[in-house]
Amino acid sequence: MGENQEHYPRDLRGYAGEPPHARWPGGARIAVQFVLNYEEGAENHVLHGDAGSEQFLSDIIGAASYPARHMSMDSLYEYGSRAGFWRIHREFSQRGLPLTVFGVAMALARHPEIVAAIKAADYDVVSHGWRWIHYQHMDIAEEREHLRKAVQVLTDLFGKPPTGWYTGRDSPNTRQLVVEHGGFDYDSDYCGDDLPFWSEVACSDGSQRPHLIVPYTSTPTTCASPPPRDSTPRSSFIPI
Repeated sequence: MGENQEHYPRDLRGYAGEPPHARWPGGARIAVQFVLNYEEGAENHVLHGDAGSEQFLSDIIGAASYPARHMSMDSLYEYGSRAGFWRIHREFSQRGLPLTVFGVAMALARHPEIVAAIKAADYDVVSHGWRWIHYQHMDIAEEREHLRKAVQVLTDLFGKPPTGWYTGRDSPNTRQLVVEHGGFDYDSDYCGDDLPFWSEVACSDGSQRPHLIVPYTSTPTTCASPPPRDSTPRSSFIPI
């Protein structure tokens, strides 16, 4: 290619075709982390001081952002807090399955009944940020404050700090801020591998700190999205 790749910041090699044997406990062949994302009540909304309504992750194709309440978008998000969480919680509780909640702090603070259910079930809680918004262009100081606030609120709600971090709509500064804050076992703001891996993260003090990344798998994520016009029940079910 003729270009000096020595300082290229992206890791395109990964395990270079030779992934390690994971040696999961009990001789298991795979490890699966069941995750429930809880974001309802923290999305873009004029009631939250935002310029317009949410556009992301809904059944509305090409959703516009309005400088007022978008009642259809409101109802789509509210399904998760009113019904969706409880349906999933009931199924996992009946089967005794472990569950990790990627919880947006502002959203959980608005729903004490869900907080109580998570505590009673002893689900693992990972911080999903203070808000469910795009952080791409946010000033680093403001994002740092959002991170601090998220950890504090979740610690107050659950009596212990979150075990990991997942912004979901992260910025180029997010991982640095996560590592500099400390206290997290891992973050999942990465979709580029099948296995967890260690990364060296450059920090503002000039140091390089080791940090565990547990990749987020987007393919089986059951986000609300309109199916293709030619989809069948089978083609919709198989990816899940």
